[in-house]
Order: sequence, then C-alpha cells, then structure tokens
Amino acid sequence: MEKALSLAARGKGRTSPNPLVGAVIVKGNKIIASDYHRKAGTPHAEILALKKAGKKAKGATLYINLEPCCHTEKKTPPCTKSIIKSGIKKVVIAMIDPNPEVSGRGIKELRKAGIETEVGIMEAKAKKLNEAFIKFITKKEPFVILKIAQSIDGKIAASKGESKWITGEKAREYVHRLRNEVDAVLVGIGTVKKDNSSLTCRIRGGRNPHRIIADSNLQIPLNAKVLKHKDNKTIIATTKTANKKKINLLKSYGIKLLILKSKAGKIDLKRLIKEMGKLNITSVMIEGGSSINASALSSGIVDKVMFFTAPRIIGGVDAVPSVGGKSPASLKDAIQLKNIRVTNIGEDILVEGYLT
Repeated sequence: MEKALSLAARGKGRTSPNPLVGAVIVKGNKIIASDYHRKAGTPHAEILALKKAGKKAKGATLYINLEPCCHTEKKTPPCTKSIIKSGIKKVVIAMIDPNPEVSGRGIKELRKAGIETEVGIMEAKAKKLNEAFIKFITKKEPFVILKIAQSIDGKIAASKGESKWITGEKAREYVHRLRNEVDAVLVGIGTVKKDNSSLTCRIRGGRNPHRIIADSNLQIPLNAKVLKHKDNKTIIATTKTANKKKINLLKSYGIKLLILKSKAGKIDLKRLIKEMGKLNITSVMIEGGSSINASALSSGIVDKVMFFTAPRIIGGVDAVPSVGGKSPASLKDAIQLKNIRVTNIGEDILVEGYLT
C-alpha cells in the first residue's frame, strides 16, 4: 500500500478533477505489476496495472489507495468490471471513494463477484493524499491553502513594501513545486500591482496553474505580466461596478472574467470559491498580501495554512503584518490550528496546519 500511495503521488497536479490513484498487483509475495493514474480522461491506475500483469493477474492481490470506480458517468469504463474479469482474487483498499456515485458500491460489486476485499489499510495517509479531491467531490468547492512567507516576527514586507526575498531559495523552490501541484493560485490586485509576478511554475517539467486575480474595481494594468500568457488560464474576479469597456477589452485578450457581487466593496471570496468549483478547480493556493490573507481567514474559506518563516526579524509597527484586518477582542477568538507539522526548508521553517 505504501508503494501504491507513492505511485499515486506522482500524478500530483495532473489528474484533476480526478483523484490521485496508484495500484500494485502482488502474486507469490512478489510485485508483478504497478502503475498510477496520470491524467483525467486517461486509463485509471487499476487498468494500467492489470494490462501490465496480463494473465498473471489471475489469483493475485490488488493493492489500491482508493476504492475502484463502478459508475459509467465518465469518459473511462468502470474499473470493477475489469478487476472481476481479470481473475484477481483479493483487493486491498486504503479508503472508500467519497464520490456519492461510488462510495461503497465498488466494494459491494467486488464482494458480490466473490473477490475478497479488505478496506482501511493506511486510510489516514490515503485521505491526506487526496484531501483536495475529497473536499471537491463532496462540497463542489476547491481545497484552499493559504501560503505565507514571513519573518520570524510575522512580517511580510518592510515599511516601504520591500519583500524580496524574505525566505530563502529552497523555500521559494518549494512554493514553485506547490504551484505545480495545485489547480490554481489566487492573489489580490494589490499583489499584482506591487510585484507584477507572472504567477508561473518555474521548475523543470512543471505546469502552470490557473492564475486568479481578485480585482473588485478592475485596476489591473493592461501591461501586467499575468495578462501576457496565451494559455487561457488567467481569470479575473471583479464586480458589477467595474468598467465595462475594460471588461470587454480584457475578454478580447482571452482573459476569463467572473463578475461577482461585492461584499463591503470587495470580492466575496466565498462566492469566488464556489465559482472555482464550477470550473472544476479542485485546489487553490492563496499567495496574496496582508489584506487578502485576512479576508480569506475571516471568510472561512481556508482549509490549510502553510507559513514559511525566515530566521530574520524585521520589526517596526509600520512593517506589513502577514495577516491584516482587525485583531480579535479576546485570545479565545483567535484561529486555532490542528494537526500541526513543522519542517525545515533550507534555512527557513515551514509550519503547516489545518483549520477544519
């Protein structure tokens, strides 16, 4: 199962809106075939592994990190039928598929066909691997990561706005690997105007995520780097008060615009997250400034935070805090993180935690 999970992870950033799945076929205490799902619309991990195993699959055991699919409302045929046909004797599954169209039905079909089925092996690790898929398939909303690069005293920029670079090279490379894995990155218009970043993934073999800009008044400069891409992956969320001529001009550039209702003059982030779900965006990483970080947390859209903390002190009440907005009246109202993990990334420290 460890190998199945490891194989599944190779598909990060490629299988959305499908889950990450790896399959391993064992016979006579030897692995005879293994594979993983590479891209939505292509054969599933089980099918690829069974094809490699051929006739040797008869009487073997299949290890898979997610319950095999049994429904037909998709581009590929149900995997349960192929497993049954192959003569597989036993199937070991890490977790039940949260997809309501499957959720236990695949297991039931295998058992009905006389195949021994074991469920729950390394379930916690399997759920963590597919946390974005689980949220998307059950709530139709993307899994939201709030990423912050800060000094050890919680500042993201000096008093005059300088922020390059607070964290080290390895931390920045790690963030680009994350961009390769998520479906989208989200920033506020303030970040676009200040940094003029391309919001691309700059690692070998990486792929660019969707770039989403929250821009309630459509202030984005027409020469901004995020508007220069030709991959139709730039999306601007704005409001009905935005300039209509500029809306039409941006559309002519191939930019997708989401016209949303404003909330206190700002983009309604909850609404934006729902719209992302409609676009089959299963995961998004917020890489904004102090203001959008605060708005994201207060709106309740964040599932996980990743704080990259550098061993330097900026100091000063005029420096920019990592999370702006108003402080709670009492510490009991502070946001409490769960399932904390601390990792060294080069000279920096990464603290990860969940809000839900």
